[in-house]
Amino acid sequence: MPYRATMKPVLQISTKIAGKADRKAGGMVFVDNGQMQFKELGLHPDILRAVQDAGYETPTPIQAQAIPHVMQGADVMGAAQTGTGKTAAFTLPILHRLMPFASSSVSPARHPVRALMLAPTRELADQIYQNVAQYAQHSPLRSAVVFGGVDMAPQTAALRAGVEVLIATPGRLLDHVQQKTLNLSQVSVLVLDEADRMLDMGFLPDLQRIVNLLPPERQSLLFSATFSPEIRKLAKTFLKDNPITVEVARRNATAENVTQQVYLVDRPESKRGAVVRLIKRLKLQQVIVFTNTKIGASRLARELQKEGISADAIHGDKSQNERLVTLEGFKKGEVLVLVATDVAARGLDIAELPAVINYDVPYAAEDYVHRIGRTGRAGASGQAISVMSPADERLVQDIEKLIGKKLMREKLPGLDMPPGADPLFFMPYEDAADVPAPTSTPASGAAKSPLLSSGVKKVGSGAVLLGGKPRNAI
Repeated sequence: MPYRATMKPVLQISTKIAGKADRKAGGMVFVDNGQMQFKELGLHPDILRAVQDAGYETPTPIQAQAIPHVMQGADVMGAAQTGTGKTAAFTLPILHRLMPFASSSVSPARHPVRALMLAPTRELADQIYQNVAQYAQHSPLRSAVVFGGVDMAPQTAALRAGVEVLIATPGRLLDHVQQKTLNLSQVSVLVLDEADRMLDMGFLPDLQRIVNLLPPERQSLLFSATFSPEIRKLAKTFLKDNPITVEVARRNATAENVTQQVYLVDRPESKRGAVVRLIKRLKLQQVIVFTNTKIGASRLARELQKEGISADAIHGDKSQNERLVTLEGFKKGEVLVLVATDVAARGLDIAELPAVINYDVPYAAEDYVHRIGRTGRAGASGQAISVMSPADERLVQDIEKLIGKKLMREKLPGLDMPPGADPLFFMPYEDAADVPAPTSTPASGAAKSPLLSSGVKKVGSGAVLLGGKPRNAI
């Protein structure tokens, strides 16, 4: 007997989120999924089986709200905190909608591109592809990913064999269009993931060219952690009239389970020593350190290596193979510190990443939300540490305005020292057993920094003298 989807009406869910009462703001409702389970959403059995194989039973709020709308063919703008399952919120219902077209035929003609998913970075595109492949594993649906920095030949072979779901970065997609290895005339669903960056002025011309190649009658979906008012207005040009907006968190909110801390240094030159100290003192075994420039990322990685810290850099000037090797080493624990530009801020999903450090405060406040969204994923606790000098004050204020909370600032002791002094000498001494574990208290609380010690001796000019027995490392 052929499968027939049984669609339930979209529920007006009104429960609680993070233990707080429901509340409305700006015309949106903050919701949770209550006790809803994936099996209640009406997904195709083959898709549901893959979800269950992955160990998932209960959808996240963004999934519970977005999936029914997408399954019904509506245009959707979805916003949720990073690490809350946005990718599954669009991949699952799209695969469900494509199941009537699934074919076991080997003929490429039976496998035209029907869903196009665009991502701003190679890493995010590859991650989406892995999710699509996982959820489609029990179906005949085919998928492929194309991005720059690698040989086009394997991608061309995959496209010519036929795929229903194509994940791509805009530039490489247009390369394939120009080479006539790709036909987009049967695309029925367009997805822009991390839509705020995709609709940035730098991507807009390519996006417009791609959209002009697609059938006008299609479903369009935009998902991201952040949507500025300007981006919202621009995004509506890619959607039908009155698209459905699904938001399960305050606009541009950061996760409540991520501790946010700002440490002050007197000058930019002190940031390197601060990062070294933070990594060693907090005994961070896996951390992403963000810089604003490619040169800065490479330089900081080299300097951390000189301090005996296993570090490597990832940025746009590195080849795709180099970036993939570095990421794989980081995931395996062979590289403890990943120094990255914002190319790595979008879409990376490192299981149980304990912390991120902003060596440079981001120029765009929205990037702060994406950076710290790499930690505290899937409900786990995490730490987001920013190192700021007086020149960064305006940027930090922009972040506070965006996220709607004041970031706790503390002076990092031991960095005001005479010129030429050993930075390891000017630090408070504590036995290893006395070093508190990193706190997971939200930034709005009164958490005491684990780096501040009461047993500190002051010597001249506010320097902090290392007390206790001598030692060579933190």
